[in-house]
Amino acid sequence: MDIKNQKFLVLGASKSGFSVLKYLKEKGAECRVYEELKNPKAQSAVEKLAELGIKSVSKEIAEDFLTCVDVLVLSPGVPINHELAVKAKQLGKRIVGELEFAYLQFLPLIVAVTGTNGKTTTVTLIDETLHNAKVKSELLGNVGVPFTSKVCDISGEVVCVAEVSSFQLESTFAFTPHISCVINIAPDHLERHYSMENYVFLKKRIFKNQRESEFAVLNFDDPIVKGFYPEVKAKVIWVSLRDVVDGAYRKDGKLYYKNEYVIDENALKLKGEHNVYNALFAIAVTKILGVESSIIKSSLETFKGVKHRVELVCEKNGVEYYNDSKATNTASTISAIEAINKPLVLILGGSEKGESYDALFEKIKQSEIRQVVITGATRFSMLDCASRLGVNDITVTEDFISAVKISALFAREGDAVLLSPACASFDKFSGFEERGEVFVKAVEEL
Repeated sequence: MDIKNQKFLVLGASKSGFSVLKYLKEKGAECRVYEELKNPKAQSAVEKLAELGIKSVSKEIAEDFLTCVDVLVLSPGVPINHELAVKAKQLGKRIVGELEFAYLQFLPLIVAVTGTNGKTTTVTLIDETLHNAKVKSELLGNVGVPFTSKVCDISGEVVCVAEVSSFQLESTFAFTPHISCVINIAPDHLERHYSMENYVFLKKRIFKNQRESEFAVLNFDDPIVKGFYPEVKAKVIWVSLRDVVDGAYRKDGKLYYKNEYVIDENALKLKGEHNVYNALFAIAVTKILGVESSIIKSSLETFKGVKHRVELVCEKNGVEYYNDSKATNTASTISAIEAINKPLVLILGGSEKGESYDALFEKIKQSEIRQVVITGATRFSMLDCASRLGVNDITVTEDFISAVKISALFAREGDAVLLSPACASFDKFSGFEERGEVFVKAVEEL
């Protein structure tokens, strides 16, 4: 892509959009930004861009500017069917997302991980294992570090370990990782992608451009992911907890890679079956990259996990408090419930994502859950579902802090209070990170 001789319009001044614009400015490109959000965070980003000499345009000016633009860059939060993107397509303009834009600037060795749940834990574990093996790596993508922010710093010797969301895959066309991973597929982001079929289609884009010299690591136990096999042209490496496969697997409580023993399951620092899958994906990727099993074993034994994912906050009066704010869908919350082997008081609720809660409340009926406290914009739809399925130990409150205090009242010595909302956070918070931080502070102040 000829940066200096092309004109760019970037939709969205978010962290990713900001990185693209800063990079374009540094490379001498003509660029503008269109930001339709009026919240303080977005406007602060626009003001910082203005200080760099990057102009913000109104919707009307953006529409006119499209006629002379060469490339329209979409921040991950801007859907592909945004009206300006639709108009750009009608005008025959090139449309790329931030991930695709960064990829076109350099061609490093990329490990790209997608799936509904477990992405952040898996990429962080892969990155930490590579560091322990003295392999240069960068943790990028949906973990909060945009690709573009590292374009100038990455040489061909660096392995880029990227968490890739469906939002990012939505606008990729040339993106080709050396190793792609699909951990699992469950309903998520249906308010954005309209249907499960479209969500699955977008996930498959991660391996669309791969060929025989590359690798696709797939979950053998997930029927949707397993069904991708006929469409994959890369060499497939399987992951399974149930069968001995050509790849990474569990057998008799031990984890193997292609018949080579790596570690006992009970030696993993992180507990829960979902974390065994994450470990197996990390084993598969790092073995493909040539890391010795002893280093992988050491990394798995010491890895403590990531913030906001079944994170033990503290213990008070014999009650453990866990922050699982990153659980923004029902499958993730079900995994968290299974990971904590004690009576629970569960905090649910947030903003809608178009998902049914039936499977979650069926799981709650079967689990040792003392009380469910529901808050947020989804509280009434969740309450309706709970009532319909016969889950009666429910408390509803609009206020998030009150939900934490109520949970503490219900919890007994030996119990755990688990914030695992099964919903997005945008009804009250800027993201799951802020929600988790508010929870931690509320627990500390109990």
